[in-house]
Amino acid sequence: MSGSFVHLHVHTEYSMLDGASRIRELVGEAARQGMPALAITDHGVLYGLIDFYDACQEAGIKPILGCELYLARESRFSKLAGEDNPKTIQHMTVLARDERGYRNLLKLATAASLEGYYYRPRVDRELIAEHSEGLIGTTGCLNGQIPRLLLEGRVEEARTSAGAWRDIFGAENFFIELQDHGIADQHTVNPHLIEMSSSLGIPMVATNDLHYTSRSDAEAHDVLLCIQTGAAQADTDRFKFDGDEFYLKSRQEMEKVLGHYPDAIDRTVQVAEMCDVKIPFGELQLPDFRPPDGTSLDDYLVKLSYEGARQRYGDPVPEEVRRRLDYELNVIRDMGFSGYFLIVADVVQWAKSRGIRTGPGRGSAAGSCVGYCLGITALDPLRYNLMFERFLNPERREMPDIDIDFDERRRGEVIRYLRDRYGEDRVAQIVTFATIKGKSAIRDAARVLGYAYGTGDRLAKMFPRPLLGKDPLLRDCFERSKDSKWTYAFTEAGELRKAYAEEPEAKRVLDSARKLEGLRRQTGTHAAAVVIGREPLVEHTALQRTDSGDVVTQYEMNAVGKLGLLKMDILGLANLTVIDLTLDRLRAK
Repeated sequence: MSGSFVHLHVHTEYSMLDGASRIRELVGEAARQGMPALAITDHGVLYGLIDFYDACQEAGIKPILGCELYLARESRFSKLAGEDNPKTIQHMTVLARDERGYRNLLKLATAASLEGYYYRPRVDRELIAEHSEGLIGTTGCLNGQIPRLLLEGRVEEARTSAGAWRDIFGAENFFIELQDHGIADQHTVNPHLIEMSSSLGIPMVATNDLHYTSRSDAEAHDVLLCIQTGAAQADTDRFKFDGDEFYLKSRQEMEKVLGHYPDAIDRTVQVAEMCDVKIPFGELQLPDFRPPDGTSLDDYLVKLSYEGARQRYGDPVPEEVRRRLDYELNVIRDMGFSGYFLIVADVVQWAKSRGIRTGPGRGSAAGSCVGYCLGITALDPLRYNLMFERFLNPERREMPDIDIDFDERRRGEVIRYLRDRYGEDRVAQIVTFATIKGKSAIRDAARVLGYAYGTGDRLAKMFPRPLLGKDPLLRDCFERSKDSKWTYAFTEAGELRKAYAEEPEAKRVLDSARKLEGLRRQTGTHAAAVVIGREPLVEHTALQRTDSGDVVTQYEMNAVGKLGLLKMDILGLANLTVIDLTLDRLRAK
């Protein structure tokens, strides 16, 4: 790693409407430049950690997992009007050094949302001290506590604060961040930080507060900030970044601005070498289901399956059914999924016992004879020649996916039962992310860039129609997609391409829109998915509370699945009658 530089202060697309770096593109560019490692430190949340970790593993560089926490000035529980509004709230950058640090990072991000949320998810000094083991802390950017005190002329308080944080993290785990983006306030603060490093013995580390991947992305990032604040670029009194220096700089570029402090640049590599977090993928974390008769999970599943088979097919169980059941049960046992089937069967039977209507089962799960005998599904897979392997293939060790429909009016009761059964801290719903779509990207870009409403509206109306309920991408309008179902977008976008080629204002709007499209815009709650853990979920994913009061994971569905946690699709349907009638017609044939 000699002669390298590692970015330790990085905001991705998951710093929503503030970070414009797409994870895969960012990691790919870091790998292309030969960087040995890269950090992720999004604002207050851990949404992108698993995607980032996965991308770094694929690219062959070390992932450094972190967060730029929002720090309450006093207590995270204090919520006095104006005390910690977005203009005064402080930042603190933390990085996970090891697995213990990663777990503490999950706990900090969770407590920030569940306990400290006020405008932003906030932590405080007490909480960080409680969960500092395995973490590396830094003084952060100009919005960090220590730079803020220095800007306010409170130099001695800044020194005292730096010493306190050094004691909390440990002398070897606390660093002073040195940044230079050509900002006047940095030139005011940096001499104090350099002196403080020398007098207090706190080593410096050079960072670049990355918010976009390339310098050429600066305008698109500025448009993104305007979307966040509802401003236009022409507004004089608006939130904006000074300059275009917040990108993935090379070591040579860092040396141009901080070359007088080579140790601070070299130390980024040392910090990267200190960090070594391994996240195991695919290790099953099934909840603790205890058979009431005291037998093993495998034996209890066999018992319930054959009881159900006798009810479904008659007693004695026909030989064809017995062969199919035994085959499926062996596969389920060998793959370690007996508990999964028992958990799903339990919640379905509980719902039916309470008069809660359930659907017949959707998708490939209908191919399981075990699922049919347990009452999870309502279609006989033998009668309709449905293949079990489409649902659970012994060649692929993947968690089965059983979609269950419940009466929408009583879906909340089902979730409440799961929480009572397995523990309040072991059950949550799953976050989703809304992204900036093509049409809205065009309209937003036109508004922010100062063009009349008609300009954005006219270009948006040239955008191809949705296909099967999904919008094509802007890139499909300019490049023929390799996916045959989207090739029509290129054909239909001729007028849009013509405007791009002939109208300078259309070109500017569409160039910005193409860079904005697909970036995360806001969070939501998955319509159906619920996750259940063996341990408290905070041991595996950070959690947050939605505006409606629901607790959801900060990792999206695919990430939750990679961690081996049990996902259940519990979809609330307003009207199950249509499904019932369809099922009756199938049975009548």
